[in-house]
Amino acid sequence: MDDNSNQSILRKFEIEQADIDRVRAVGATLLAQIDDHLGLFYDWMSNHDEYQIFFANSPERLSRVRGMQAAYWRTFFEADLNSAWFEERRHVGAVHAHIDLPNDIYFAGVSFSAKSIVQRLKAMGKAVKDLDATVDSITKLVFLDAFVVIDEIARINREKIAAGSKALLEMSTPVTPIWEGILLLPLLGIIDSERTRDIMTKTLTKIGETRAKVFVLDISGVSAMDTAVANQLIKITRATQFMGCETIISGVSPTIAQTLVELGVNIGDVRTTATLRDSFELALRAAGIGLQTVGS
Repeated sequence: MDDNSNQSILRKFEIEQADIDRVRAVGATLLAQIDDHLGLFYDWMSNHDEYQIFFANSPERLSRVRGMQAAYWRTFFEADLNSAWFEERRHVGAVHAHIDLPNDIYFAGVSFSAKSIVQRLKAMGKAVKDLDATVDSITKLVFLDAFVVIDEIARINREKIAAGSKALLEMSTPVTPIWEGILLLPLLGIIDSERTRDIMTKTLTKIGETRAKVFVLDISGVSAMDTAVANQLIKITRATQFMGCETIISGVSPTIAQTLVELGVNIGDVRTTATLRDSFELALRAAGIGLQTVGS
């Protein structure tokens, strides 16, 4: 994100210069106690399964992560909320996403740390000017920090889902030549507007590559059909006609046929069949291939 986006986030969390000044004012005193805080933190962490997963068999990792946390708290109390600070927190989010750290243990750890720091702050008593305001400022910064980390985890997970969906979409739209001049596309699962656009693009591309004369679109594996999807499929058949290719829709079940009638979908002159076998027979005839020739 750019500086404008970062500044917008700061405004949403109502973090002002006065908050930054308060955090910095108590930073040196609290940092002097940070090793004690981390000791209590990892005592608490050792009671949870995640400690066994990430640290129990790797003292080196535990030492490294503990050192990184000590460095983090120094940065926290410096409260220099510039673009580098945001990037560092997003990096932490990326690491958590990479190791699949559960969100519950992350938030539980944030809660434990915030409570520990606030307790230490209150123990300082009158030595802290504007104690209540300082507690509020530290709490806001803790929430900001947690938000940036979780937002990055969510962004990475969205990218993973999008990449997986794209791969699944490519795998689930196999326009395949089954005979000279004949293409077949068996559709499975749920069909939405995005997928129908992908179907049209791949179908027309394959027709152009193969100069196919017949395209068999088998919808026997489609789990649901509505007006929008039906109309999109009809548009696909129209587009194939412009390329000199006839489309035959196969696998029209009684349920889908009844649904299309109830929805008032006009299929025009599109040829449909109940079974894939019937579609193949029509396709062979349309492509000028005799059934005897196929069987010989």
